Amino acid sequence: MAEATAVKAVKEAVYKWEGTDRKGNRVKGETQGPSEHYIKLQLRRQGINPIVVRKQSALFGKRKKRIESGDIAIFMRQMATMMSAGVPLVQSLEIVGRGHENPSMGEMIMGIKANIEAGNSFAASLAKYPLYFDDLVVNLVDAGEKSGTLEALLDKIATYKEKTEAIKKKVKKALTYPTAVIVVAFIVTGILLYFVVPQFQELFQGFGADLPAFTMMVIGLSHFVQEKWWLILLGAGGIGYGLFEAKRRSAAFRRLLDRLMLKIPVVGDILYKSAVARFARTLSTMFAAGVPLVEAMEPVAKAAGNIVFQEAILVMRDQVATGQQLQLTMQQSGLFPNMATQMVAIGEESGALDSMCAKVADFYEAEVDNLVDALSSLLEPMIMAILGVLVGGLVVAMYLPIFKLGQVV
Repeated sequence: MAEATAVKAVKEAVYKWEGTDRKGNRVKGETQGPSEHYIKLQLRRQGINPIVVRKQSALFGKRKKRIESGDIAIFMRQMATMMSAGVPLVQSLEIVGRGHENPSMGEMIMGIKANIEAGNSFAASLAKYPLYFDDLVVNLVDAGEKSGTLEALLDKIATYKEKTEAIKKKVKKALTYPTAVIVVAFIVTGILLYFVVPQFQELFQGFGADLPAFTMMVIGLSHFVQEKWWLILLGAGGIGYGLFEAKRRSAAFRRLLDRLMLKIPVVGDILYKSAVARFARTLSTMFAAGVPLVEAMEPVAKAAGNIVFQEAILVMRDQVATGQQLQLTMQQSGLFPNMATQMVAIGEESGALDSMCAKVADFYEAEVDNLVDALSSLLEPMIMAILGVLVGGLVVAMYLPIFKLGQVV
């Protein structure tokens, strides 16, 4: 029964309605729901007598958008705020789901609500959407429901999601900026080779003299681009697709790629410190919620964002299960900085592991922020140099024959 209800909720549509309220005033609006009957029932519960209810055409309805991780972070904060204000769980989901700007997100929230109304727990309802709610969130919500501290744990989850989203955006910014500039530089170079260089070549044909070697090389490259541009695009697309599929299908390739990424100057440091920050932030959140350390380690490993760290944390989990201290397993892994290891050791000795891990996370999140700013400053002159070499080199190659002609005259 619960499964059937969940399926119906996912297939909700937008319905336009008109009716009268308790005072006889005419009202109208839009509501999402699985059927016309359901919409009428909901309106009557709100004291509205429905007169017209019609399904809105998908052509003119809200365009569905993909559910992003940022949407989940906002949803958890909204739920934490609503629950702290004393609004019941089902009503909180109703309010958040109906008013969400992303129709796909609204449908999912109403699906969660329908599952709860069918008798499932909040944690079990979230678990039906594993693409958006991982084991960490489900386990924390389950612990909150069983201990009667759901409001407090929702606040912890919301804070955790906000922190992890912030660090993801910083890392994405660090990787996107140089990639975008390099791509634009190659596009500009391709345009110059395809459209501009041939114009100079026609001019050079009337010189009746040998062209410099550098100019001949650029003209040859221009010919190749003109004749084989489709091969270049196909090759670039094939390489990109091949790398994507290899990363998706091969754990060995992901391991190699993640190891290489950690060794890139500056960028590798950002990725390394962001992984340490995620490890500490996730462990702090899980431990503060009362989840045993061994059980917490698997969600912590998944949240690390790097397969090298993930595998090391899973090994640490097995070592902790045999009775070893966490800080010793961190030292043996050889991955974690001394500062993080020492802070964890102090936390274990003082019984304040959650707060110490939170301090470690705060420190390394600030470090990532500083590194991203430093990378942006460092990249500006490097980007100017790359553009200068690519574009300036083409310009020099085209004007060399003209300079030589001037010398002869």
